[in-house]
Amino acid sequence: MARTSEVIGGKGRVFTDEDASHISRIEELSYDLKIREVMTTDLIVVSPKMKMQDVLELLRQGRISGAPVVWQGKLVGLISLEDLIRSMVNHELHKNVEDYMTRDVITVKSTDPVVKALEKFARTRVGRLPVLDPDGYLIGIITKGDITRGILFALHKDFQAEEIRVYRASHLFEDIVSDRTSLIMRYRIKAGDFTHGGAASANIKRALLRLGANTQIARRCGIAIYEAEMNQIIHTDQGGLIRVEIEPHRILMQAIDDGPGIPDIDQAMQPGFSTAPEFVRELGFGAGMGLVNIRRCVDKMSLTSIKGKGTRLIMKIYLQPEDSLKENNDRSLQEEDL
Repeated sequence: MARTSEVIGGKGRVFTDEDASHISRIEELSYDLKIREVMTTDLIVVSPKMKMQDVLELLRQGRISGAPVVWQGKLVGLISLEDLIRSMVNHELHKNVEDYMTRDVITVKSTDPVVKALEKFARTRVGRLPVLDPDGYLIGIITKGDITRGILFALHKDFQAEEIRVYRASHLFEDIVSDRTSLIMRYRIKAGDFTHGGAASANIKRALLRLGANTQIARRCGIAIYEAEMNQIIHTDQGGLIRVEIEPHRILMQAIDDGPGIPDIDQAMQPGFSTAPEFVRELGFGAGMGLVNIRRCVDKMSLTSIKGKGTRLIMKIYLQPEDSLKENNDRSLQEEDL
């Protein structure tokens, strides 16, 4: 298993690929959201010359447990209930804030991701962190509660946006009147790009689900496109093109490249036959089952190739009435011959 030098949880455990695969959307948002997006900007601040007894009344009225101390727009300290209690025990409520405030203040920047604030909360016992702009001026306060509310709001926006996308996609064909309606998606595949291998198939599968395809249809298309995509990554010099045409009753998938071609198609269709180089096999690819898996997943498949000129793979899945991406449409679309 691949490992990186990053330590998680502050306990010295190495961050692995397996850990990365289990990152939740909440964890992802802690990296995506900036502190400025979740912080509180309606601040109650005090000056260093303010009396502690006045601070006590200010915190009581504001129902807060602390406040930043600001002088000429710059943060110079932090005063808390604990500081007030100390001054009361010492019978020194008449003293100034500067006599009891914490001067060595832990801060965060407004441009930092939320995870930075979480890390500082985990390392310290503070309940709030002042937020500074790039010039060092105080512009907000962030608490754990602010982070929780910000992430919940972002999750709610995610949910609403996904609902809208699914609704729009699933109704795409309903109100369009034409002799033939198609949705066409194209993806450029780069040779040797194993990092992004599978991205096109994942996007196509997601699109089909949003259009209202059942999971079985989406999975069949996803597998077929994945195998075609990986073949272009492994076996071509310049990559290729994945083209998917979605109609209410048919899905047409094409993988086209101008690579070295396939010398013997019959041999290439045999389970386990592969011309993948050794380094590709060491990565876990090139087992010689790609074309076999494609044929298993589609209703019709055509493969043509000319040595030195390229390869064209055409795949079709026919949608049954119950699988149709358009309801109440009794017009049968004429299929083209492969």
